[in-house]
Amino acid sequence: MNKRTQLVYAALAIAWVVIVAWQLMEHHRVRHAARTELVNRAKDISTTLGIVMRSQRRFGGVISKERLESALQELISPEELRAVALLNVAGEVVASAGEPIDLGLKGLLPAGAHWGKQTVTLMNLVDLGTNVTAEPEGPRPTIILPRMERPPQQTNAPPPTMQPPGPPFQGPPPFQPPGPEYYTQLSTMTQGVGPGFATNFPAPRQPRDGSGRPRFGRPPWMTEEQYKTLIEKQGVHSFVLAISTRAMRAAVNRDLWLRLMICALASVSVLGLGLAWRNLVRSSELEVRLARAAELNTRLREMNIAAAGLAHETKNPLNIIRGLAQLLSKQDNAPADVRAKCREIVEEVDRVTAQLNEFINFSRPREVRRTAVQLNNVVSDVVRTLGHDIEEKTVKLDVQPDMPTVEADEQQLRQAVFNLLLNAIQAVDKNGQIQIVTKRTGATELALEIRDNGPGVPPEHRTEIFKPYFTTNQKGTGLGLAVVQQIVLAHGWEIECLPNEPHGAVFRISHIKVLG
Repeated sequence: MNKRTQLVYAALAIAWVVIVAWQLMEHHRVRHAARTELVNRAKDISTTLGIVMRSQRRFGGVISKERLESALQELISPEELRAVALLNVAGEVVASAGEPIDLGLKGLLPAGAHWGKQTVTLMNLVDLGTNVTAEPEGPRPTIILPRMERPPQQTNAPPPTMQPPGPPFQGPPPFQPPGPEYYTQLSTMTQGVGPGFATNFPAPRQPRDGSGRPRFGRPPWMTEEQYKTLIEKQGVHSFVLAISTRAMRAAVNRDLWLRLMICALASVSVLGLGLAWRNLVRSSELEVRLARAAELNTRLREMNIAAAGLAHETKNPLNIIRGLAQLLSKQDNAPADVRAKCREIVEEVDRVTAQLNEFINFSRPREVRRTAVQLNNVVSDVVRTLGHDIEEKTVKLDVQPDMPTVEADEQQLRQAVFNLLLNAIQAVDKNGQIQIVTKRTGATELALEIRDNGPGVPPEHRTEIFKPYFTTNQKGTGLGLAVVQQIVLAHGWEIECLPNEPHGAVFRISHIKVLG
């Protein structure tokens, strides 16, 4: 991998990381915005609760628990507000509506939020007299009391007093009966009213301060200690909302799927660009290699032509030398050692000539001219040519009599069979066995096999023997099997060397097309 490719891959990786990080940040921002919007919605609901509480308040800031819970129940909705609870200073529920709320949730107290799977629970501290219970006329605590019956009226008795829930106290304080105006007003306000709330009792009109607004305080029939106890037990100090997160989760999940799709597309794009760059680099390298190979092939072809011409020209003086050596070896007046040396010269010239012929044959371009070739005729011509070698080693040769007609270049096929049969004859010992058979490998294909029972070919040499000048025979040139492989590849066939059981070798030429 070169430096330029490394830089391209690094740039693609950085781009992918930036896109993924950007999408994660955007999803976090959307999630935070959705939570903020839900909290703002909770604030709106808190304002609504304040309005409901102000609408239910009566004299002295007292609210009926039954009426308040009935009003709060109207605000409960499974899709939005799941539950609401009003708490006193001690954190005890004084009024509630909807599902029960667990006040022990983590992060809820003293004032916070708990995000669950289905709901978010929010606690809002209420500054008594200045928050949802604020009144334009001044600070005023909110007290929630259950329904209470009015005490029975007694003749010539002072106005009844309200006993709030809480610890008993040691008797009422000294009470000064009001004047006749108070009873006239009481009779007018309670006329036609049956048993009802304790909050229906009127209170004496409060004096106004310097601003002209009435001042509210404890009812006159309560002591200061009783009033404080009432506020601690029944006064609203804070409230808890349980709001459904279904809509928020749906919006967040939609955004998450969108971000995941963007990340997936970015990943596919980065991988595609990486693969495209790799293919481009490989194509460029392949074009360079092909150009170099074409140039090298051109040079090799020129060298082969020159070498073949040189080998052909070398055969002429070798033939002259061979002829002169034969003449000298046949003269009767020549010494015996001279005639022996001349015979050696003839043998060496024949060996060199054979090598030159194989080299010329190996360097010759393979142009295949396919025709219908009868295998039995080709094998018969080769056997007749090598008859002297077969007889010299007394080799037993078995040839399949009914071999079919195939499509091939007859001259090159004869050369391949000649080299393979000669290689088998040289490999076997005296009285060896050689077989030439064909095997069907498909509807229109067959394999030609030449088997021998010689020493065989070691496994590590079964692919090396087809390379030029590689031979295990001391008298071999190393070009015979290389020429066979050239012919096989030029036809589009395949050749392989296999072991022959129990010993020996099998040379198989496969994918030969059958005609007829």
